[in-house]
Amino acid sequence: MTHPATRTASPPAAALRRAAPALLGYAAVRALGLLTLALFAQARGKSAYTLLTGRWDSLWYTRVAELGYGYEVRLPNGDVHSNLAFFPLLPWLERLLHAVTPLSYAGAGLAVSLLASLAAAWGIFAVAEEVYGRRAGVCAVLLWAVLPVGIVQSMAYSESLFTALAAWSLYAVLTGRWLTAGLLAALAGLTRPVGLAVVAAVWTAAIASFGRTRSETLPQGAHTEERAPSLTRRALAMLIAPLGAAGYVLWVGRHTGRGPLGYLDVQAGWRNGFDGGYAFARFVADKFTSFPSALAGVGLVVGVGLVIWLYVVGVRQRQPLPLLVYTGAVTALALCASSYFGSKPRLLLPAFPLLLPLALALARLRTSRSALVTGGVAVLSAVYGAFWLNGSGPP
Repeated sequence: MTHPATRTASPPAAALRRAAPALLGYAAVRALGLLTLALFAQARGKSAYTLLTGRWDSLWYTRVAELGYGYEVRLPNGDVHSNLAFFPLLPWLERLLHAVTPLSYAGAGLAVSLLASLAAAWGIFAVAEEVYGRRAGVCAVLLWAVLPVGIVQSMAYSESLFTALAAWSLYAVLTGRWLTAGLLAALAGLTRPVGLAVVAAVWTAAIASFGRTRSETLPQGAHTEERAPSLTRRALAMLIAPLGAAGYVLWVGRHTGRGPLGYLDVQAGWRNGFDGGYAFARFVADKFTSFPSALAGVGLVVGVGLVIWLYVVGVRQRQPLPLLVYTGAVTALALCASSYFGSKPRLLLPAFPLLLPLALALARLRTSRSALVTGGVAVLSAVYGAFWLNGSGPP
């Protein structure tokens, strides 16, 4: 991998040409998923558009875009579901696109997500290519596209937007573009609470680079002051990165009158918090109390084990530190949340570096064999996504 200090920026057109196979493959997989969803929904008398834009979190984001914050639902058990739990960048973009196009708020949300998913695919390619080469980059994008819950990438949800911002922020870190990394991390922090994982990656990489800078030997005749611009950019990146998440959390605290912990109170109203995985472990254990549900319990254990195994493999393959920090934080926040257990596969979508070991393995196969593997999995993913979204879907 080229050292960030010596890397030269590629023209956007050249970068797009390199990424074209990955983006075309990604678009084909998502088109297959959407076509399968449309056919399945039509057979069941449902609207694919409504499934993509008018259920679950999509409704909450659309309501924020249209009416702003302040809406809440009081449940019979006393819980309060407030739309303050949803970070503002996606609704802001929905409102902007609605204002400049004929699209409805829901249609604008779908358009933002579709465009963001392509940006995310390109960002994943850029990161994987930087670390392991172009072929692995293409494979990483295709693997992200064919994930069983990949249909969420095409919904009016915030996962695609967040993954795009996170991937490009990580790429900026890997290539030494510190101010860009900090700005994108701040935007990621305005998109989802897990934006803190991007902030952690930027901070860790910057702190590690400070240590490397001190140990580097300057060329003959150079002055220590020549390091100052780079050091300043890294320090500014560290300052900028948390502004998005911190700004919104502090605003919620002021808006609710509950101070800096106001956002935690809002999440508590949704019965959502961080308990180190205790509630999820109990949820999995309860599956083994009867035979039919025990099969689901086995599947959950295997799934969690696979996630942990992929992370360990990434460590052994010496993935760059910012990727490991980011992936570890996203995975921990997803698996250790205290509720919405059915959402965990969706919450893991942004943890795309987990796919890099599989991408490397796929890249070593002959092109015909890797195409056969990804094509077969794409069909299964499309069928599962259509069935899932027509059923329980992503809460």
